[in-house]
Amino acid sequence: MTDDELQKLVQRISMKNFHRPFCHRATFNSRLRTTGGRYLLRSHCLEFNPRQLQYFGMEAFIKIVKHELCHYHLHLCGAGYKHGDADFKALLRQVGGSRYCEAIPGSSNTPRRRYVYQCRDCGLSFVRWRRLDTKRYVCGSCGGRITLIRQEEEAKQ
Repeated sequence: MTDDELQKLVQRISMKNFHRPFCHRATFNSRLRTTGGRYLLRSHCLEFNPRQLQYFGMEAFIKIVKHELCHYHLHLCGAGYKHGDADFKALLRQVGGSRYCEAIPGSSNTPRRRYVYQCRDCGLSFVRWRRLDTKRYVCGSCGGRITLIRQEEEAKQ
């Protein structure tokens, strides 16, 4: 599917399900990894992950389009367009959009690491997902020096 075909699909879904025109741009963005699509608040454009269409088919992709159109139309109307807003949840349920998209197989192939640090002076232990430079940072409790105790790989589900 090309960007022009995507644009026509989004416009058709907007008129059919929302009874309002979609007047901005809809494009594919292959850099999207963990999301099916996104609504850009400033430009009002929509971006979609082409791999969602590739892996899960047109039916699942249309639900993602409806999800992003809910953000779009509610934001332009001045209603609650965020995921937690009641307006968003109600409109999403009404049009049959998906709340979440499925994870693409193999997209998270790098395991996350947990770094466990400990203060040399007070013994306070804490965990971080990113590695710290122990020469630059000190304990927030006592100001003592910190050391890396261990790093663990997160278990895969």
